[in-house]
Amino acid sequence: MGLQYRRVLIKISGEALSGEKGTGYDFDFVTSVCESVKECLQEGAQIGIVIGGGNFWRGVKDGAGKIERVSADRMGMLATAMNCLAVKDVFRQCGVTARIMTAIDIQGVGERHDVNQAKGYLDDGKVVLFGCGTGNPFFSTDTAAVLRAAEIRADAILLAKNIDGVYSADPRKDSTAVKFDEISYQEVLSKRLQVMDSTATSLAMDNNLPVLVFALKDPKNIGRVLRGERVGTLVHG
Repeated sequence: MGLQYRRVLIKISGEALSGEKGTGYDFDFVTSVCESVKECLQEGAQIGIVIGGGNFWRGVKDGAGKIERVSADRMGMLATAMNCLAVKDVFRQCGVTARIMTAIDIQGVGERHDVNQAKGYLDDGKVVLFGCGTGNPFFSTDTAAVLRAAEIRADAILLAKNIDGVYSADPRKDSTAVKFDEISYQEVLSKRLQVMDSTATSLAMDNNLPVLVFALKDPKNIGRVLRGERVGTLVHG
């Protein structure tokens, strides 16, 4: 089976990198994710990745009322850069070349984001790790993922989460929650479903970018989604 989506942007939460520990890294799991991405590259996929920073810092939630939103968000940007460095090295050990591009200048961490350079790296078969969100406070890494996907003209956004799709309610709290195979952006917004924040959802809708929500617990799901298998939930127009 060939690839249904060739150039994609994968959004991975920082918490996912920590596995069961909840903080830091579960390197066995990170390696399995990188190996799954490598298999997709070998099939001809072009892959950009945005990683959250929640395994180190959850913004104002971790600020204990002492840290203002702007500072908290900038700390989150730095956490995503740390994650990019770690994942880049795991990719290297897996035999994959990755490049870090950051939305703010951090000498020695990565190069400043440039969309044409990013496209060039993707065309050359390299993974591009986009760090530091959009470079602005008040915008989540979900919004950064949609922005980067639009810039590189991705075929789809892969939203790799700790849950296996979009539900009518939180299935961990509501046993009657129903999973959707497909749902529209408008329904996500009107029902206030926790897929992405409203800014990210609106941006995806405006740019007609399909969003595939699936569980990263099995990293092989990345390849299944790229090949068009029915995994998780498809959010579209």
